[in-house]
Amino acid sequence: MKKSIERNEMWKWRDLTYMLFLVLVLVPIFIETILFTYLLSVFQNELYAGTLNGFIMAIVFTAALYFIVLKPNRQSWSTVGLKSFPLSEWKRITVWTVILIIVSIALVVAMSFIGIGTENSKTESLQSQMTLLNFAIGFVSAAIISPIYEEIFYRGFLYRFFSSRYGVLSGMIISSLIFTVVHIPTFNTLPVNFVSGLVFSWVYQKTGSIIPSILIHGIFNGIAVILTAIA
Repeated sequence: MKKSIERNEMWKWRDLTYMLFLVLVLVPIFIETILFTYLLSVFQNELYAGTLNGFIMAIVFTAALYFIVLKPNRQSWSTVGLKSFPLSEWKRITVWTVILIIVSIALVVAMSFIGIGTENSKTESLQSQMTLLNFAIGFVSAAIISPIYEEIFYRGFLYRFFSSRYGVLSGMIISSLIFTVVHIPTFNTLPVNFVSGLVFSWVYQKTGSIIPSILIHGIFNGIAVILTAIA
């Protein structure tokens, strides 16, 4: 039987404000800039510094969500979608993974026609230092760490917050826009970020669990890392 997420009226605008201030102000300043610069000076390697930086960011995101939103409202992680899902949903996962890949390829091709390439600092860093260890580090970061904390926050919290107040479509668009904005300055990935945000939100809405979105996100990122490695 198909599930869908229920409305959540317990979260307040104050909760959203705190979390967005963390994500849009504190994290970019103190983690993505100051901490990353320090880690880069220590490791002298952008891939290693970026991976550790991303891991720390994942801890900050999930800890903040727990202590600012979930614990004060006496809620568990299942509130943000960390729950089991029916095995029948594997078909949905497969279909939407394929759809996301096809749409993303179409977007990349369209961008290439207007002179927008696919290279960015992350792919260049991995390609210029391609070893088995570096590939493994890049794969774990992109296909495991990022999908878990990003789906918990952007879909489990943000999408559910907005969809509970403004409906499914508005929730999908608003949460996907925020998800896209935080990926600046990698501007050539923004269209794909927005479309993938819509897909992840829709899958979460239809399954009632954030895990299928994490899986699709992880598979998609994993394929991207593999393609980067063999390019």
